[in-house]
Amino acid sequence: MEQIKRLKINNDLGLHGRAAARIVELAGQYSSRLFFKKEDHEVDGSSILSILTLACPKGTEIQAKAVGEDSAELMDRLTELFKQRFGEQK
Repeated sequence: MEQIKRLKINNDLGLHGRAAARIVELAGQYSSRLFFKKEDHEVDGSSILSILTLACPKGTEIQAKAVGEDSAELMDRLTELFKQRFGEQK
């Protein structure tokens, strides 16, 4: 099963190290594979460094893709993490 969704980065610091770490931690709880794509560049969502190569400041929209049996639940929780600004106040 595959889930694809566009997500917007709303926290002031953009997609930085702590935010990427939260994503990787979440992805590690599922058997599905997670990928992010910005323009033509697609990266593995289970790697902090790969996520950081996307260079996503506040306001950037990226495509998230989860592939696997539990991809729907992973995408739901990922969407919520983005909505909560990765747990940051701003």
